[in-house]
Amino acid sequence: MSSRERSVDRLAARLGEIAGATVELERPKSADHGDFATNVALRTAAGAGRAPRELAGELATRFAEVDEVAEAEVAGPGFVNLRLADAFFLAALDEIDDGYGGAFADPVERVQVEMVSANPTGPIVVSAARNGALGDSVARLLAFAGNGVEREYYYNDAGTQVERFRESVEALREGRPLPEDGYQGEYVAELAKTDADPVPAMLASIEATMERFRIHFDSWALQSSLETRLGELLPRLDTYRKDGALWARSSAYGDEQDWVLVRSEDKGGTPTYRAADVAYLVDKLERGFDRAIYVLGADHHATARWYAAIARMLGYDADRVEVLLYQFVHLTSGGESAKASKRAGNVVFLDEVLDEIGVDAARWFLVNRGPDQTIDIDLDLASEKSNKNPVYYVQYAHARIASILRNAAGADETAPPPGPLMDEEKELIKRLTDFPETVREATERRGPQLLPAYAIRLADDFHRFYHRCQVIGDPAQAFRLRLCRATQQVIARSLDLIGVEAPERM
Repeated sequence: MSSRERSVDRLAARLGEIAGATVELERPKSADHGDFATNVALRTAAGAGRAPRELAGELATRFAEVDEVAEAEVAGPGFVNLRLADAFFLAALDEIDDGYGGAFADPVERVQVEMVSANPTGPIVVSAARNGALGDSVARLLAFAGNGVEREYYYNDAGTQVERFRESVEALREGRPLPEDGYQGEYVAELAKTDADPVPAMLASIEATMERFRIHFDSWALQSSLETRLGELLPRLDTYRKDGALWARSSAYGDEQDWVLVRSEDKGGTPTYRAADVAYLVDKLERGFDRAIYVLGADHHATARWYAAIARMLGYDADRVEVLLYQFVHLTSGGESAKASKRAGNVVFLDEVLDEIGVDAARWFLVNRGPDQTIDIDLDLASEKSNKNPVYYVQYAHARIASILRNAAGADETAPPPGPLMDEEKELIKRLTDFPETVREATERRGPQLLPAYAIRLADDFHRFYHRCQVIGDPAQAFRLRLCRATQQVIARSLDLIGVEAPERM
């Protein structure tokens, strides 16, 4: 069911017909102010030549005649607060199914999300893990909205860093000193004990880590392969020569500056990674993606304008290119910065964090803040099995519902409630009606952090309902089982969209 077909939207449309204007329904901060409120009188009073409170009073009287509205009253300078009838809540509950809140993309697009893309010179570190958690959650949201989504990993398989990595492994194999600025750490020594090419071996290790982290890549792009197209693409760009190098006139296409594409002969005459960016972007768009999303660390902020400039220079719609930037990750334990990895020497690998706190906690804590904010992960809290740990708290709500439904297996869930709904039942249903809009906003903003925040509020409402409203054995058992099942579905979906599992037992 599309989120545009939900009861809240139908009610807003009906009230809009009465008001002769678009009605937007908002949840008041306090339940004392009603179930929903609208500022339609404030927005339209001037055009109608009316005082806002006068118009609000007239609309409140007419809104109260709608079946789904129990009471309507004027508040403040011209708001209309609404208390809804039980019929509204029952209809809203009946709408919740496995697809609730999804399939709203219009138009439906074919989207590629390119993420992580760390060079295969070592295992995935925590900063790159945030890249993956953000990118994969955005991909999940876009797919739930109804888009076709593919995930891609792009890596440099033949650059200076890769060659230095190979040389480091080979030096250890032959008992020679490491090259200057060579790679070191336990993982390099482990690779040196084998005869395998270290780059494919490291790629296999990276892929295994990503699969463990619940990210499956549909394709892997090689920089060396893409660079073979530079000869045909560079003449299509707006370029000029300066100091022996070939420059792109990107500042004329919305970028902050021009960039070198090919170094001068005295510097090797080789293409820069900016030139490789050209080939990669063209490759993406030629594959038929309507939208190409790059996920990059904040230290790549200059790249965002560069991609758009390339697109314009080559005659593509720059709106098809999107760059998501994220800030760094800090780990703490015992109130202090987490120690560096023994395997790496100076960084912390994702696999080590997963060993300590698990995949669910890692996925949750890496997306529970907006990408523009630095994340501080308290490893002690993230590994704690208590309600102080937010991911555990939400998962426990799901497991508790699963237990209720197991104990009531085969019981009727269709009978209507025998009397008026309790406040806790209404509040829980209202929270469920927030889910479609939360998902839509998270998708449009590329902000998966909205989902953990929503899931905590939903778990709060469920726990209040659970402690106030007996389920099994109560005359309202059938209705409350139905409410529990709907809540379980929405919690599970909220968690799945950020790559976190919803356990049946804890």
